[in-house]
Amino acid sequence: MRLSSLLALFRPALPLILGLSLGCSLSLLTVTWTQGDTDEPCGDGLVNGGLFAGNQGHNTKGGNRAGGGNEDFQPHIVPYYRDPNKLHKKVFRTRYIHTELGIRERLLVGILTSRATLTTLAVSVNRTVAHHFHKTFFFTGVRSPKIPHGMQVVAHGDDRPVWLMYETVRYLHQHFGGDYDWFYLAQDDTYTQAERLSQLVSHLSAGQDLYLGRAEEFIGGDERARYCHGGYGYLLSRSLLARLQPHLDTCRNDILSVRPDEWLGRCIIDSLGLSCVEVHQEMQYRYFELGKNADPEREDSAAFKNAFTVHPVSDPTLMYRLHKRFSQIELERTNLQIQQLQVQISNLSSLTPEGKAGATWPIGINSPFKPKTRFEVINWEYFTEEHIYSCIDGAPKCELRGADRADVTDVVETAVERLNEHYQPVLRFRKQRLLNGYRRFDPTRGMEYTLDLALEAFTQKGHSQVIAKRVGLLRPLSSIEIIPMPYVTEATRVQVILPVTAHEQDYVGNFLDMYVMNALDTHDNVLLTFLFIYEPFDAQRVSQNDVFAGIKSMIGEVEKRYANVKILWISVKTEVPSQVKLMDIISKKHPVDTLFFLASVWTEVNTDFLNRCRMNAISNWQVFFPIHFQEYSPAIVYRDQQPSVASSSAAESLKDGHFDRHVFEEACFYNADYMAARTKMAADILDNDEMLESMDVYEIFVRYSSLHVFRAVEPALVQKYVRRTCNPRFSEDIYHRCVLSNLEGLASRSHLAMALFEQEQANST
Repeated sequence: MRLSSLLALFRPALPLILGLSLGCSLSLLTVTWTQGDTDEPCGDGLVNGGLFAGNQGHNTKGGNRAGGGNEDFQPHIVPYYRDPNKLHKKVFRTRYIHTELGIRERLLVGILTSRATLTTLAVSVNRTVAHHFHKTFFFTGVRSPKIPHGMQVVAHGDDRPVWLMYETVRYLHQHFGGDYDWFYLAQDDTYTQAERLSQLVSHLSAGQDLYLGRAEEFIGGDERARYCHGGYGYLLSRSLLARLQPHLDTCRNDILSVRPDEWLGRCIIDSLGLSCVEVHQEMQYRYFELGKNADPEREDSAAFKNAFTVHPVSDPTLMYRLHKRFSQIELERTNLQIQQLQVQISNLSSLTPEGKAGATWPIGINSPFKPKTRFEVINWEYFTEEHIYSCIDGAPKCELRGADRADVTDVVETAVERLNEHYQPVLRFRKQRLLNGYRRFDPTRGMEYTLDLALEAFTQKGHSQVIAKRVGLLRPLSSIEIIPMPYVTEATRVQVILPVTAHEQDYVGNFLDMYVMNALDTHDNVLLTFLFIYEPFDAQRVSQNDVFAGIKSMIGEVEKRYANVKILWISVKTEVPSQVKLMDIISKKHPVDTLFFLASVWTEVNTDFLNRCRMNAISNWQVFFPIHFQEYSPAIVYRDQQPSVASSSAAESLKDGHFDRHVFEEACFYNADYMAARTKMAADILDNDEMLESMDVYEIFVRYSSLHVFRAVEPALVQKYVRRTCNPRFSEDIYHRCVLSNLEGLASRSHLAMALFEQEQANST
């Protein structure tokens, strides 16, 4: 009874029990049992029988042991050996990274012109579309006596059209065949929509032979063969140009044609078997034939609006009108795309965690900057139509002028215009005056404005009323434009020039200590030249009592410490140490490619600034005048602290001070640029020493040079507080700047206010 009840209880689990028993039995039968002793050591289970099953033995001299399936996972270290008897060449890196990586530019444009149209149609092409391409060349047979400014003209010496085409194709392959993926050729009576052509090229693969343009039939030739009409422009791939180059001489001798585009098409067909196509990989080359006496403003067809090129263009005025019309079309399309994107962003914002509130105004622009600390808060500037209450010189109120006035006027007019667009025809507004204006620059989005306007509102029935309206505007940051700059390197040698007068020699010791630590100890590529300025009385007594004897002994000690270092000095006698006169002496004693750093005795030379000096001073392009950071007087700033406490806190961070905009003593420039500016200045001075004394190097570059004068703050140049001696023999402007530098460098307004407050309290008690 008990057995039957027990079987009844386990009956539902019998299939499970039988299945487990059968599985265990089968698994035991498949296991290979190894008994007895073995020479193999114990190993990791994952290695011996798991993920990396295979031979675990080491390679022997006779060969590999059986089952060497684990060889892929064993590292093979190859020791480096350099043969001392073999001459190894130094590896030179390329100047630009895209050269080393083999990255090429996408498109080069060549315009076929003539001597008669070089100064008319070719100039209009250059002004309308040439700046949109990386490089644009104008090819002509005979060069015009006067070459238009800003155009790269290549003259081949022969006006025959076919010869011009032959020389142009050969020139492109010879000079730029390995630098560009595509080559676009067109006539000077062709208008090209640059953005659309660049977009077309960006979607094409340069690794295949392609001859793309408007396909035309040969007169009396094969019906299937086509050539690209030169009036509408055509594209040649780099690979096609490379394959065509060996056949150019044969085509020149064998093919007879009057039209250059037809000659090129016949050469490509006969040599490569390729014909001109208008569609490639679903990308169509669109063109438009402009009728006689056509008005671009009235052209409204889809073929015209979507065209890449327009032909023929009879005169430059028509070229400019076409450019204006296509610019309007592109602007309308861009505005429409912006509106569509704003609608999409607004619709999708409801799906975000923030919901509709997460979409900031204007839609599509970055949200306002959110400061994390009180030091990151962006200040608002208050302004009216006449004054602004945030001045550069620190004054509480100054007149609104120049670019600031134009900015405020434009913003107010735009605000009234947008209000009328929004409320018309129900209401119409007219500005009375600006009540309040606020603006701030947000680096993440642009310039923000908040305006309180007094407006006179008119209804449709003619009633009017003056109301106050607050509006917000944003001038967003546009697309960033990369300005090409000449190549510079941080390996350039810097020649430091240090003028020293008798009153300034006490500060030379600190200058030399910083120079030794930051230039000589680091083996920087820097040379130093002292310029000792003797007054006439001291110059007569130099043999008995040299005022600069102490400095010369310090220079000798430095040269003893560093055997390969030579510090030069030059002695000058003058009553007025004009910066220009001193540089005239230095310039004659150095090569034209010397990079000068004109320093002062309070300058602390360091590697960071020297590298920026090398990068910011570009020969025949730019000079650099840094604005150093001037510390305030410690007697006022740290008046409540002990000297040790003040010095320790100053060493931890940037000390209290300001960027001294009134000092132009430090400068970085090339000797050739200075000599060129002085040559232009020579006609004005005519040995007028008073004019030289009234000018400094900065003013010479501003007035007599076409170079970029780069004036920027330089945090790596930090000078300790010192009260400079202002020489009244200098010009009034230089003397006035020196006085302002001493006054503003004393302390900040808050420090001066606290000092006056404490002094008044002390006097009252």
